[in-house]
Amino acid sequence: MSTAKAQQSTGQSAGQPTGSRPPAGRYGRAADAEADRRADRTLKIVGSVLGALLIAVVAWFGFYHVGGSEISGQMITFRTAEDSVRVELEVFKDEGVTGYCTVRSQAESGAEVGRADFRFDEDSTRVHKTVTLRTTSRGTTAELLGCHTG
Repeated sequence: MSTAKAQQSTGQSAGQPTGSRPPAGRYGRAADAEADRRADRTLKIVGSVLGALLIAVVAWFGFYHVGGSEISGQMITFRTAEDSVRVELEVFKDEGVTGYCTVRSQAESGAEVGRADFRFDEDSTRVHKTVTLRTTSRGTTAELLGCHTG
């Protein structure tokens, strides 16, 4: 029987090693593989911890910013005059909470011509109020900048 037929009958092809181990140096040492597994495990743990911390920080800021707001408002209408702007506001707040809303007005050029804080000390949870903002010149807009407790 020839050598080629003998290799075919044993399932080996020419050029493959006869042992069960791969050629030395081809795939790295076994000790390197163990170190790589430990490094992978460490990276997974560190990544999981950092990911959990990031989620916790985002959730805390979201709750504080959205859930912590005890007063909010919206501007219904406004009317301009030569030296003032009348603004109709609707404010929503928790019962017993006091706060203020900041309103500003701008001239046609974009320059701010008036800004003021208006207090809401009523006990009701919904306050509908018309306020007058004094301006240094004719304002063309009115803008509710925000409402805050305090």
